[in-house]
Amino acid sequence: MYPVPILIGHGTKGHTMNSGILLSARMIGVDLVAIVILAYLIHFRRHNRRDVLVALVGINVVVLGVASVLTSAKLGAGVGFGLFGVLSIIRIRAYQIEQNEIPYYFSALAIGLISGLSSELTLKEVLIIVLILLALMISDHPRLFPQHREHQIILDRAIYDEVTLQGHLASMMNAEIRSLRIASVNIVNETTVVSVSYKVPKR
Repeated sequence: MYPVPILIGHGTKGHTMNSGILLSARMIGVDLVAIVILAYLIHFRRHNRRDVLVALVGINVVVLGVASVLTSAKLGAGVGFGLFGVLSIIRIRAYQIEQNEIPYYFSALAIGLISGLSSELTLKEVLIIVLILLALMISDHPRLFPQHREHQIILDRAIYDEVTLQGHLASMMNAEIRSLRIASVNIVNETTVVSVSYKVPKR
C-alpha cells in the first residue's frame, strides 16, 4: 500500500487570512463612519468649509492606509506614531489655520491611526473613537458659550496703546473686550491688525 499524503495547516492558514480580511474590513468600516461623522456632520454643518472637509477625509484615509500597511509589515506602532507626528507638522505648517480647526485635524489623524494599527476590533478602540467624536461635538457646539467670539480685525487707524485700542474696539463693536493681541501696526498706511476676543450682549 502507498502512503496517503496528509495536508496539514492549509485550512488554518486560509481561515486566518479570511479572519484578517474580515477584521480589516470592520476597522475600515468603523473608520469611515467616524470620519463622516467628524468631517461632515460635526465640522462641515457648523462651519461650511468644503476645503477643510476634503482635508480631513484625505488625511484620515491616507493615515488609515499607511498604518494598515505598516501593521501588516510588522514594523511596529513606533513607526505609526512617527507618521502621526510628521503629518501633524506638515498639516499645521501648510498654511495658517484657525485654532478651532487644529483639533479636527488631529482627530482625523488619530482616528485613522487607531483604525489602521488595531490588530483586532475591540470595545476599547471603538470607545476611544467615540470619545474623540463626543469631545469635539460638545466642545465646538454653537450653544456652548454662544456670546464669546474671536476675530482678527483690520482697523484704518494706527493704534499702539492697548487701552486706547480696547476702548475703540468696544465702542465700534458694542461688545465687552475680553482680550486682544496686536499683530501689526502700519504707520504709513494707517492700519492696525489685531486679534480680539470679545463677548456680545444677550439678545
